[in-house]
Amino acid sequence: MEILQGQRLETTVAVAVAVVAVAAGAAYLFLRSRKPRGCLDPENFREFKLVEKRQLSHNVAKLKFVLPTPTSVLGLPIGQHISCRFGYVFYHLRRLVLQGRAFYLNFCNLDSPPVCPCCSRGQDAAGEEVIKPYTPTTLDSDLGHFELVIKMYPQGRMSHHFREMKVGDYMSVKGPKGRFKYQPGQVRAFGMIAGGSGITPMFQVTRAILENPQDNTKVHLIYANVTYDDILLKEELDSMAKNYPDRFKIYYVLNQPPEIWDGGVGFVSKEMIQAHCPAPAADIQVLRCGPPPMNKAMAAHLDELGYTKEMQFQF
Repeated sequence: MEILQGQRLETTVAVAVAVVAVAAGAAYLFLRSRKPRGCLDPENFREFKLVEKRQLSHNVAKLKFVLPTPTSVLGLPIGQHISCRFGYVFYHLRRLVLQGRAFYLNFCNLDSPPVCPCCSRGQDAAGEEVIKPYTPTTLDSDLGHFELVIKMYPQGRMSHHFREMKVGDYMSVKGPKGRFKYQPGQVRAFGMIAGGSGITPMFQVTRAILENPQDNTKVHLIYANVTYDDILLKEELDSMAKNYPDRFKIYYVLNQPPEIWDGGVGFVSKEMIQAHCPAPAADIQVLRCGPPPMNKAMAAHLDELGYTKEMQFQF
């Protein structure tokens, strides 16, 4: 009898241990499969601190913003963008609070252009709030931060703010925004036509595709600029083309090429699209992003080449 009771006890313990092990394993897999909650809010602006600013050229900078924790993710779906905001009153009051400069309230007139050192940065001459969309070059696999590659234009209202930003400053961000949301395998191949800073959404989508070993989508990118120095993210793009030669092809086009140049010259033409983008088909899509005149010209080229509206998307 004692032997039977001992066997029953051992069996009960073994079953209990097995149940606990299965439950622990299931919990581990569940937690591992859960995606971290993103830091973005689609309805409200949130502030993020600039922790690094690196000048890539005379008018291009890479800005790195920190997230709340080292394991936080931005939470931006592939193919979407964020809205960035600067504004006179917003920027002024924030810098007063963060830097303890309350005494400026004694002589700053919030109804007129800024006159004090803390609010002379971060707003346009009219003191108006400025909001503009940008696409980070980082993905949610880049934990704890996100990065923007910004081209500064002489008369750009937002360019002024980014040019004047210093490490330790904050920027307001809201999102996700946008009509495009990429899902692995949604097409067999992408054609991409980008101009200038319009490369950033293309870079984001391409990175996500190539870094996913389960995604076999091919990418064919035409990237147009005025001069060689205007090419953004060239080192990263060339590295992807080298590391994924069967999945990613890039063709550069310049209006003013250097003496030694093996890419396209002039504006992107129908012939270039025919040679470097996938032919019209139900399982392909051509994405475009660039200055308005370029987008209009590319849409006309694609229409004439037989790409239907369903085969085209403009960021």
